[in-house]
Amino acid sequence: MCCSLRSAPCWLHRSLVYMAYGLLAVWTSMGWTYVTLILSHCILLYSISLVKIRWLCFVTGLCTLATFKCEPFVSWQAGFVEGDFELRHVLFYGGCGFTIMRCMSFALENCERKDGNYSILELLKYNFYLPFFYFGPIMTFDKFYIQANKSDLTRKEWEMWNISLQGLSHLGVIIVVDVLFHFLYILTIPNDLKLLKHASDWALVGLAYFNLVYDWVKAAVMFGVINTVSKLDHLDPPKPPKCITMLYVFAETHFDRGINEWLCKYVYDYLGGKHENVVEELVATLCTFGVTILWLGPCQAVLIWAFFNCFGLNFELWTAKFFSMEPFASVEMAMPEATSRRIRAIFNTFNFWCIVLYNILALNSLDFAKLVAKRLLLKGFPITTIIVMFVTYCLIQVIKERERRQALIDDPDPLPPAPPPQSAATTAAAPTAAQPVADPSKEKAE
Repeated sequence: MCCSLRSAPCWLHRSLVYMAYGLLAVWTSMGWTYVTLILSHCILLYSISLVKIRWLCFVTGLCTLATFKCEPFVSWQAGFVEGDFELRHVLFYGGCGFTIMRCMSFALENCERKDGNYSILELLKYNFYLPFFYFGPIMTFDKFYIQANKSDLTRKEWEMWNISLQGLSHLGVIIVVDVLFHFLYILTIPNDLKLLKHASDWALVGLAYFNLVYDWVKAAVMFGVINTVSKLDHLDPPKPPKCITMLYVFAETHFDRGINEWLCKYVYDYLGGKHENVVEELVATLCTFGVTILWLGPCQAVLIWAFFNCFGLNFELWTAKFFSMEPFASVEMAMPEATSRRIRAIFNTFNFWCIVLYNILALNSLDFAKLVAKRLLLKGFPITTIIVMFVTYCLIQVIKERERRQALIDDPDPLPPAPPPQSAATTAAAPTAAQPVADPSKEKAE
């Protein structure tokens, strides 16, 4: 990394340097027995990938992942970690869990390869890249392989300046959040139900919302710092998660974009196809959340969270299918774009609060989620309910308008073809024969 970018060995061997550095760092922090455990999982899944049977690779990977979620396998494997320091368990589960997901990505991509197999060295380069090793995010093997082996290492103008600004901004956010959470007890208050019963409806709703904001900030900062470091190594990692305030559909709800892309590529999109068939969508979502439950660890809160999110994702498709039938489709096409967006925003308002309630269930507790739902929908009705829903409705309208404008900037409509030459008589009759032209942004609005 210190040599000139024009030198061939720099780009040719840089992935080996990343692997060697990551291997030594893991060895130093966790011990050689832990490295041996990680290598054994890599060798196992690499051996299975040589068979090139997709379902066998998937089953082997899930079974291996399950060994970190149940006894006595967890205790036995945890014994491979040397030392007794504060982050021991976090680094153990993070390194092992992400290793299995990366090895599964490698195995599935190897199954798709027509010519020969990837070498085990490519798997080790992929797995032991240190910024991604313990905490992710997961970059699928096909993307990492291309980016880690590209020869063009020139940077765009102002790229280093932008990376430096990102690093400084993340440092500033870390300091601000650390100071705020010394004075705002956002995480501890939801555990005291006696105190919450005396809190106002507004305080309870705001506390639920800020719990999700905290989790999003935590994920955004952690992945943001990792992404900034990986950009210095000429990689393009998964982006930080979308802001919780801008999530009003279940299809975009995630706090780890890397895991989300992994699940979409290998499970959800693979089984769901174009996501138009109701049965295929149901099978795809059930399998996706099945893998997610295993990844998070099966427990009551995770199972309930997965059930409601799976239902919400399918209910969105059922609703879209229902309103795409006649006469609803004709009615929507006849109405102005702004009216259509307002009607959709009403449904998205309820969606937003379903997403909030379902996720605080996983982040906090079932009792806290039930208390918030009761205050928001029953005890606070009609004053609190109507005001909260109206503010949310206005927020979603602003978000939709912003997304519509951004879509038109990212993918502008092509210029219409030039009209054929017309005679004078045809030109004179044109105003009476003119047909209504569809709004070019109608299809992009949603």
